[in-house]
Amino acid sequence: MRMYDIIYKKKMGEILTKQEIEFVVSGYTNGTIPDYQMSALLMAINLKGMNNEETTELTLAMANSGDIVNLEKINGIKVDKHSTGGVGDKTTLIISPIVASLGVPIAKMSGRGLGHTGGTVDKLESIPNLQTGFSKDEFIDIVNEVGICVAGQSGNLAPADKKIYALRDVTATVDNISLIAASIMSKKIAAGSDCILLDVKTGSGAFMKTLEDSIKLGEAMVSIGELAGRKTRALVTNMNIPLGNAIGNNLEIIEVVETLKGNGPKDLTDVCVALAKEMLILSGKYQEDECEKLIWESINSGKALEKLIEMVEAQNGDTSVIKNTENFEKSKYIFEVKSQKDGYINNMDTTGIGIASMILGAGREKEDSVIDYSAGIILNKKVGDFVKNGDILCYLHTNADSAIENSQTKFLSSVSISKQEPIKEKLIFAKIEKDFVIKF
Repeated sequence: MRMYDIIYKKKMGEILTKQEIEFVVSGYTNGTIPDYQMSALLMAINLKGMNNEETTELTLAMANSGDIVNLEKINGIKVDKHSTGGVGDKTTLIISPIVASLGVPIAKMSGRGLGHTGGTVDKLESIPNLQTGFSKDEFIDIVNEVGICVAGQSGNLAPADKKIYALRDVTATVDNISLIAASIMSKKIAAGSDCILLDVKTGSGAFMKTLEDSIKLGEAMVSIGELAGRKTRALVTNMNIPLGNAIGNNLEIIEVVETLKGNGPKDLTDVCVALAKEMLILSGKYQEDECEKLIWESINSGKALEKLIEMVEAQNGDTSVIKNTENFEKSKYIFEVKSQKDGYINNMDTTGIGIASMILGAGREKEDSVIDYSAGIILNKKVGDFVKNGDILCYLHTNADSAIENSQTKFLSSVSISKQEPIKEKLIFAKIEKDFVIKF
């Protein structure tokens, strides 16, 4: 088998076999296939596409390039959840305790943030002393004991994906739906859960900017999951506006706690209830018509918050900051950003607002950047709100006063105010299951 022939075959738009795809992934991972040949194949895939079977075989080959986490020692049906990334997206840390409190085990591996999007592991590590690195046995023991563990991804989870993604990033081959879907799903399949719920973000703060592309990505990932033997569903959710009011690591943990108390922002709460409901349905433990009631019972009774506290304690974190969020470290500077005119907020460039938060120290520009866990933005107004000249739009939190001016400039340039009241957007645009899509 020759890489040249495989490149030529895909260049002509032909379908690659399982054996050819496995040859490519194995060869590129172990270094026998050079970058220039892999780049050529990626460009051919980008231009000619892959069908569902090819995409699934690529996903499985990448998943099998490293460790496959075996979760059989965890009792019950394990449901994983993945978000395609956004600004203010702390849903994992809200829905996981809710679902775990209702008897569905959550064995979750999450990533760190890079650029304008936040990472679940970074948010968790803003809790003093909290540990996110565990051996496989430690990880399983925590899930069996507490019902939930959210850990960092293994260093050898789908190594082929890491190597291929780095090449895609510099060869203009990032924006192919098959390659995006295979990248995401290879890690989800390697992570070992029985069922997978996908939160596919769409809009200005998402990787996929249009609803059409977001639905296509969701369909591709659901197809992969089902063909790989995992029960899989997806929701397409709105990222045209930051989710909730808090952007930044410990600021978002505070909002997580408030939401689990039933006091969270409505948009964040509604999306979390919808996601938690789908996870419970996937588990097969409950009937669809009883799930929402059970979710609210978990929140209102305090069971969901207690489950978060149990998880933090099991992961060696300081639970005092969860029990009383005033104990979190606070930024030295809190700056008010004010509206410069009257009118309705009719648009927010979510990516721009994420960058404004990153400037304050809440995110990483490069992988080795150091995060300020207390930095970030608290939104005081959102799309649809009427504001007057001088009204506070948001609060900037930072320990670097030199960052305030640039962050304020970026924030104000990301918010559009006009006399016309905007049309209210949906929070959830579609649900994707095997073989069909429901648009809301």
